Amino acid sequence: MSQVVSNAVPGRPGIALVSFSQLATLCETVAPRYGDQARFFSVRAGYGAAVAALQTHIEAGTVDVVLAAGSNGAYLRDNLAVPVVMVKVNGFDVLSAIAQAISLWPGESVGLVLHEAISKELAELGKYLRLDLRQRAYRSIDEVREAVETLAAEGCTVIIGPGMACDLALRAGLHSVFLYSMGAVEEAFERSIELARMSRQKESKRVRLNTIVAHLRDGVAAFDESGQVEVVNPAMLELLGVDRAQDIDAQLMRALGAQLRDAGDGDAMAEERIEQMGGRALIMNSLPIVDHGVRSGTVITAQDALVAQRIDRSLRTSQRPRHVVARHKLADLTGASAAIDRVRRLAQASAAHDATLLLIGESGTGKELVAQGVHNASERRGNPFVAFNCAALPEGLIESELFGHEEGAFTGARRGGKPGLFEVAHTGTIFLDEVGEMPAALQSRLLRVLQEREVMKLGAGRATPIDVRVIAATHRDLRELVRQGTFRADLYFRLNLLQIALPALRERREDIPDLARQLLARSRSKYGLAARNDGQDDARIVAFLQPLFASYAWPGNVRELENLVARAAIYLTDAAWSAQQDLREIFPEFDEVGEVVEAGERHRQAAAPSAAPPSRDDVLRALEAHGGNRAAASRALGIGRTTLWRLMKSSPAR
Repeated sequence: MSQVVSNAVPGRPGIALVSFSQLATLCETVAPRYGDQARFFSVRAGYGAAVAALQTHIEAGTVDVVLAAGSNGAYLRDNLAVPVVMVKVNGFDVLSAIAQAISLWPGESVGLVLHEAISKELAELGKYLRLDLRQRAYRSIDEVREAVETLAAEGCTVIIGPGMACDLALRAGLHSVFLYSMGAVEEAFERSIELARMSRQKESKRVRLNTIVAHLRDGVAAFDESGQVEVVNPAMLELLGVDRAQDIDAQLMRALGAQLRDAGDGDAMAEERIEQMGGRALIMNSLPIVDHGVRSGTVITAQDALVAQRIDRSLRTSQRPRHVVARHKLADLTGASAAIDRVRRLAQASAAHDATLLLIGESGTGKELVAQGVHNASERRGNPFVAFNCAALPEGLIESELFGHEEGAFTGARRGGKPGLFEVAHTGTIFLDEVGEMPAALQSRLLRVLQEREVMKLGAGRATPIDVRVIAATHRDLRELVRQGTFRADLYFRLNLLQIALPALRERREDIPDLARQLLARSRSKYGLAARNDGQDDARIVAFLQPLFASYAWPGNVRELENLVARAAIYLTDAAWSAQQDLREIFPEFDEVGEVVEAGERHRQAAAPSAAPPSRDDVLRALEAHGGNRAAASRALGIGRTTLWRLMKSSPAR
């Protein structure tokens, strides 16, 4: 099938319209309007008969997407190898059908036949309108018949539902209103065309990649489960120095046998290794091919190490990519406090829906971590996650970055144009950080994107549809900005559908020790600092800083904590370090809470053998000995600078 589909890629995509009765007629009426975008053919059948009729088209590669509705569509979705797009009934369609029934047959009892579930809201609406409205749900063709018969037996004289329900109602001498609207069908056509295009593009890329493999400079060899060679490209033969006049398979097995064994039985890539083969250094990777949990072969790649070094240099000097992968998950939210647990629960609930989400919190509270976690917990995981800081660029560049531009849209515009971040994030999530800083002139453009789900590039003549979930974040009070007139009220309400307020670090102090331990370990890994004494050094650092953690205001929140523990990991490496002496020198931020430091010192001194406290004369002698340097004098006396200052100001001993 895939080969046939790939051959059909240059033409318009094929879409099968599968239905019967009134919906089939409506689809056939709409199809000519989209004739320039896709090829349509109608299959007036349902369930098993429709599957049988479609198999021939699928095998011939003439159908990319199937459009259907109701239980028929659900059945096809479970039994076909191609995507099935459902014609969806929205609330407006139902209300319009009810209004039509009331208008044509006032005072009549109305029966509503819906796919899968009845609506409690409609039941309440019927009571409000004093309308005798009864509902039945169906999941199969037999249940449609049963629903109509039951509603008729209960006295309903008007049936609202799919085409089959309407046909059955007419045969029973009842009135009927067709549930599916022209708008719902048109919307399904557009989704089908977009899905078919994406499917074609994917298949086209697959064929293109297969062609590229044969011309890659990197070596590629694939083996089946028994170790027999399935595919090998010319680059691999050259890199391994294979003599094509001899037995190629035998030479490959001798050269790559170790990589085949290293691939193991799992589904993870074996550790990259450097091998000397064919007179050169090669970077080798092996990866098992696992199909439905069963290993079916192995792929081995080889790259000239010199080529890899050149690529690495190029990557490091190239433009930073805008499309990033969301690395964090909700499980990365550290802490057991009620405040952070509330954030986890709200974030998990937010991930289950595509609604716009607003994150509110001070700088450094982890807003992007939460945004990435929501993305990775949603159905959009694996698709793009694009982050953009609305305060990072001037207004003109923000517009170009977010919405893109066509070639020649402005002086200096990139040749060939550039897609905006909304297009880059298509099918994924875009994270708009510091959205409260967005210039007023661009707020209306952002509002239009949120409303219309399409983006207009600078200099473009038509809009591009996008499928993007928007997560915004701010440290500002947007409601106050709305009152001041600097932020649009309608944009605020669009963004503030779902909301999570992130607590400041000072509001969840009980989480700080766990965070500090985690960040210490991360800092050691980042800066190549080996942990000693089975982690006892880290425990000492965290225990010593605990009084400071409990009293410091943490204006920089978790980001500031991360910086401070990294500093501790780097500076406090000597096993004999004196916390009392080094603390203020290493952490000048904590001078403002010197009383807390001294409280910690007094606690430690109480546990140690008692010693006479220094006098004012001791302080003056220490200052003279250290050239007036108060920090040095404090360390020499084993006291804090606050205590030193107090003793200096005290009256001379009598």
